[in-house]
Amino acid sequence: MASRSHQKPGSGPTQRQLSVGEKVRHALTEVMQRGEIRDPLLEKAVVSVSEVRMSPDLKLATAYVTVLGQDDVTPFVDALNSNARFIRGRVTPALKQMKYMPDIRFREDTSFDNFARIDALLRSPEVARDLDEDETDDGETK
Repeated sequence: MASRSHQKPGSGPTQRQLSVGEKVRHALTEVMQRGEIRDPLLEKAVVSVSEVRMSPDLKLATAYVTVLGQDDVTPFVDALNSNARFIRGRVTPALKQMKYMPDIRFREDTSFDNFARIDALLRSPEVARDLDEDETDDGETK
């Protein structure tokens, strides 16, 4: 049987990758909320899984996390990665419909930082001036 996981380079994730990623995200969120991870750093942390990206073969899940009230998320990401096998075992029952249980790796979610940086750029005087120059004399935009 031919594999359907072939995709063109540069094309976005498939609908299957998105669907499985969302299921893994929900399962990870439940494990985090139940406080099953016995790690002194993680026991007191509020970890949010904002996105899970699946590899094309669905065997690797990359979970992007933030930690409430923490500027430096690196120690928390390291702690999650060192507990990844335990966490994988805890999410298995929720994902039993999957053919393979994906390996899970954790990364810091920097998308919020990127949004804040873009927002600040859009509000900068230089950009505002450039936007004003795009208007014609009668107030209509080009």
